[in-house]
Amino acid sequence: MTIIKQNLLIELGTEELPPKSLKKLSESFTQNIHDELTKAGFEFDSIAPYAAPRRLAVVVKNCAGTQADSKVEKRGPAISAAFDADGNPTRAAQGWAKGNGIDVSEASRLKTEKGEWLLHVADVKGSALKDVLQEILQTTVKKLPIPKPMRWGSSSAEFIRPVHTLCVMFGNVVLPVTLFGLTSSDQVSGHRFHGQRRFTLDHADNYASALIAQYVVADYAQRTDTIEAGLIAKATELGLTPDYNRALLEEISSLVEWPVILSAKFEVDFLDVPKEALIYTMKDDQKYVPLLDDEGELSSMFLFVSNIESKDPNQVIEGNQKVIRPRLSDAKFFFENDKKTTLASKAEKLATVLFQKELGTVADKTARLVAISQSIANELKLDPTHVTRAAALSKGDLLSDMVMEFPSVQGIMGHHYALHDGEHADVALAIEEQYLPRFAGDKLPTSSAGYMLSLAEKLDTLVGIFGIGKLPKGDKDPFALRRSAIGILRIMVENKLALDLHNMVDNVVNIYADKLSNLQTATQVHTFLLDRFKPFYQDQDITGDVVSAVMTQKPTTAIDFDARIKAVTAFKQMDSAVDLVAANKRVANILNKNNIDIDALPSINPSLFIEDAEKALFVALESAQSDVTRLIDKLAYDEVLSSLTILKTPLNNFFDDVMIMADDEKVKSNRVALVGKARQLFLSVADVSVLAV
Repeated sequence: MTIIKQNLLIELGTEELPPKSLKKLSESFTQNIHDELTKAGFEFDSIAPYAAPRRLAVVVKNCAGTQADSKVEKRGPAISAAFDADGNPTRAAQGWAKGNGIDVSEASRLKTEKGEWLLHVADVKGSALKDVLQEILQTTVKKLPIPKPMRWGSSSAEFIRPVHTLCVMFGNVVLPVTLFGLTSSDQVSGHRFHGQRRFTLDHADNYASALIAQYVVADYAQRTDTIEAGLIAKATELGLTPDYNRALLEEISSLVEWPVILSAKFEVDFLDVPKEALIYTMKDDQKYVPLLDDEGELSSMFLFVSNIESKDPNQVIEGNQKVIRPRLSDAKFFFENDKKTTLASKAEKLATVLFQKELGTVADKTARLVAISQSIANELKLDPTHVTRAAALSKGDLLSDMVMEFPSVQGIMGHHYALHDGEHADVALAIEEQYLPRFAGDKLPTSSAGYMLSLAEKLDTLVGIFGIGKLPKGDKDPFALRRSAIGILRIMVENKLALDLHNMVDNVVNIYADKLSNLQTATQVHTFLLDRFKPFYQDQDITGDVVSAVMTQKPTTAIDFDARIKAVTAFKQMDSAVDLVAANKRVANILNKNNIDIDALPSINPSLFIEDAEKALFVALESAQSDVTRLIDKLAYDEVLSSLTILKTPLNNFFDDVMIMADDEKVKSNRVALVGKARQLFLSVADVSVLAV
């Protein structure tokens, strides 16, 4: 039978969907349709997703109209139970055959090593898409990530927003499906202002083009790319650079169906306000795109994306300029008002602000930051003057009007207010840099005071939250402790800071004193930090086996850990790695089977050597040992592993020519010590036996 294939369109026409959820909803909707159609056995080429503010849709390309016919094997009773002594079918066999619509004599036999059974191979005719699609769509919708579904009208249906149209078409045929109290049709909504309220779609193939004619760019990726190209073109025309990231671009794309890029401006006087606050309100509050000049300074021109192609764009521009002006006026007022009092005077009032119930006020946290920062500076043998002053002022801007209104500029405003108060430039910069890195891939502090204060800030939070038993669980991490831990590692690795993780954590625990109720805090925080090395290096495309190899040695400083990681990564690429990893695994097995502690090997006695291979390995080990001792002190682990490659041939010859488990116990022990010594040398860097090569 020839299976008809057509494009399958499924569209949910809704009220405006939450812009920050649209992309995720579309991805989930598309994946669920893919999975359910595949599970149901319908063939198709691909699925094209469509998502706009008032619709979620997919077009399944060349979808089969029916499932392929199939054969289903239905096993019956064992032959021993299917027939009596005279060879007549038993009740069990007859009941099974009747259930399958056959006579026992029509059944086949299934022979296996375990016995023989009756078998019926049934021809199952594939179901039509129209008969299965209802269940597929119900399952798809049920699996969508909707944290707070809503109801509308008198219906009991629930969705993220009210659904007003349901269009399900296979080619030019409407398939009968019911969802949200709606029966599928060929009706689709055009643009709210430029298009028809409802129009008839003639064919699933024409979905995207028909919507374009109705002023709707339904293809999310196409619409996003169009917006980005338009922003760049308009900014270039103005001789400026658009300031946006992917998240802002996608949020804007999720707000419009027919993007029109326009430029507007605000009064130059507003540029007296720190640009970060102005940018924050433009991006976060209004979804506008700020423009920067060649020096990176904010321009009074900005871009916005309209959902209307107006005959008089000036009216749209003037409307947006009127909207932004009060927000910028607020920012200017807050800034001027904040400058009337010093950052130090604001910091003095932090005793009224709670940091965390069990951990005290923000003033308590500030005092800890001063102590932690000073101890880090002392450990690094750096002048603590600037970092301790920055720590004392670090949270003062939390009580500023500007930060209360625009929380994301905390630290940044502290920087500006500190400079206004005449604080040292290094102090001001450290106040801003205390929160870096804010997210994966974010920049790091650029000053020594900045990275010391950032370490102090993150360690204080990490130890404090662990200390009251609020550890991250699963994917729940409300205090962003994983991000803080990776930030600590990045700062220490990239700045090559020889800070001992154990000592740092213990010091912070001691500073907290009796505020911590969790007696395992130090151990748990240290383990937590070490565990973050795996995702930290995964982001750098370093495999988990390399991290595991280094983790077994439990380095106590991040730069030590990093040096070992780089050395093992390079070692894996060497030609000799395969043989040396195999040798290490073999030695590890020998030691384990004989319950021999690698750190308690007996001394090697050269007078007990019998074979030439023993002597050659001993000479190679002695030569390697002198290099290893010298290089370890310099953290030159790459050179250590490189020098140990000379052991490849001696180890291979030893295992080929020497019987380790000799009858003479002294000879046996000496040979175990010999190969154990080779493993000890490798373990001075990492346990290479766990590497996958």
